Amino acid sequence: MATGKIIKALSGFYYVLQEGTVYQCRGRGIFRKRKVTPLVGDIVDFKAETVDEGYILSIEERRNEFVRPPISNVDQALIVTSAVHPDFNSLLLDRFLVLVEAKRIEPLVVISKVDQVSEHVLQEMETHKKIYENIGYSVILSSVNDSQSIDHIQSHLANRTTVIAGQSGVGKSSILNSIDPRLAIDTDEISESLGRGKHTTRHVELYEIAGGFVADTPGFSSLEFGELELDQLSECFPEFVAVQDECKFRGCLHNKEPKCAVKSSLASGEIAEQRYKHYLQFVDEISNRKPRY
Repeated sequence: MATGKIIKALSGFYYVLQEGTVYQCRGRGIFRKRKVTPLVGDIVDFKAETVDEGYILSIEERRNEFVRPPISNVDQALIVTSAVHPDFNSLLLDRFLVLVEAKRIEPLVVISKVDQVSEHVLQEMETHKKIYENIGYSVILSSVNDSQSIDHIQSHLANRTTVIAGQSGVGKSSILNSIDPRLAIDTDEISESLGRGKHTTRHVELYEIAGGFVADTPGFSSLEFGELELDQLSECFPEFVAVQDECKFRGCLHNKEPKCAVKSSLASGEIAEQRYKHYLQFVDEISNRKPRY
């Protein structure tokens, strides 16, 4: 028996990396009975007669997991949003950040294609960068032709399992190809008629890049807060967490309650207006969510 890491799942096979060798394995029937599906990122015990004939025997407890994309044990999320084509969308970025924070995964924000915008738009991106850096996030303004920004992204990857997230067309695959040209991950031109990129990545796979693992995924196909409860939402806004103990009421939702420290920080400019506005939108969304039975 050996221990390894699932780096790819495809057509019922699991590809397990162990000390530089990849073993093609099947899951044991016991997983189906327990309704457990091995995921990319899982640390597993397996037995293999040859590199093509192995069986996964057990799965170590996961630190975290996503349903879509199906992946586990993620250390970091590289969230890519573009300055243009598609235009920068702070609401979508905050949605990604909440989903990542809910899993206690460290985000790294990359604003791509900054070489394709006017000076005015570039200044806007610098303003957004400052807003998120003031919260404590790492933010990189990037273009694939700028080796310095690509090196900066690469420096965050060592010894970590990173999932790359962002809407279609923002340049996720282009960034990975710039970091490691051997990957040659398919990229697709943005469909002008749809105004968005086509999905070019069809399965989850971990690539060994820059001393770590990076998952090129079919994207976060579900950006709904299906698992998140209302009282957990503010925990996904670090700038709220920093002051919310000073709220008068325990369990303050920072909405209609008096003597709320979050609203005081908003009034003094310590909390960005756009972040608070998006928080209220997410509160409404979760409050109006249809119950699941």
